[in-house]
Parts: sequence; C-alpha cells; structure tokens
Amino acid sequence: MTIEKGRAFLMEIGDGGDPETFTAIGGMRSTSLKISNEVVDVTHKGSSGWRELLSGAGIRHVSLGGAGVFTNSDSEQLMQEKALAGTVDNYRIIFESGDSFSGGFQVTSLDYAGDYNGERTYNLALESSGPVTFAAAD
Repeated sequence: MTIEKGRAFLMEIGDGGDPETFTAIGGMRSTSLKISNEVVDVTHKGSSGWRELLSGAGIRHVSLGGAGVFTNSDSEQLMQEKALAGTVDNYRIIFESGDSFSGGFQVTSLDYAGDYNGERTYNLALESSGPVTFAAAD
C-alpha cells in the first residue's frame, strides 16, 4: 500500500447535471470520512458470555467533514446554497489513488469564523442519505 498525501484527499460537489460534473470544494484544508454501522445486539441467556451481533442489520451511514479557508469560489457558493436549502445532493470523496466514495448527502452544518487579524474559515459536516458507493481506481 502506498502512502497518500492528505492534500490529495478531496471533497467534491456535484452540479446536478446529467451527466453530473463534480468540482473540488475550494479552500479546503482538511477532509474527513467516517463510515458507521449501527449494531443490533442479539445476545441472550444461551450466549457464551460474549456479546452477539446480528450481521447486516442496523443502519449504515457515512459522515463527511471538511474545513478550510473561504475563497468565495463557485463550489463554496454552491455548497452554501445547498446548506441553506437543506437538500440532498451528490458529493464525492476522492483519494490520491483515484479510489472514491460517492452518494447523496445533506449538509448538516456549515460554520463560518474569522479572527480580527486572520482569514475567514469554514467548517462543514454532511450526512449520507441512501446508499454510498465505493469505486476503486482503474
């Protein structure tokens, strides 16, 4: 496995077109992806003393996060519009290797901050809606 650069770990926003075009969200300094699987505990009196989980049950979801410097790019403006609308739209996370995750996500929070003698920054959180697909690089 090759070590990959964090700066090449990109979050991209879809334009809603057909075919859809994805654009990296401008100014981003950090990106995160979290895959979560809800457990369903089926442990009972006849269990061996260890917890038993029901395979394939529960709710699965993916959380995306990012933070960056606000650059007023078209992609940042589109992200803000989608956050205000509360809609589910297509996003993609792409790694340096070309592997990617994509699916429908809703912006759950978009925070702006700025110090008196510093730059304007943002923090972004998204939650998946529906299946998220993984695509390995060719």
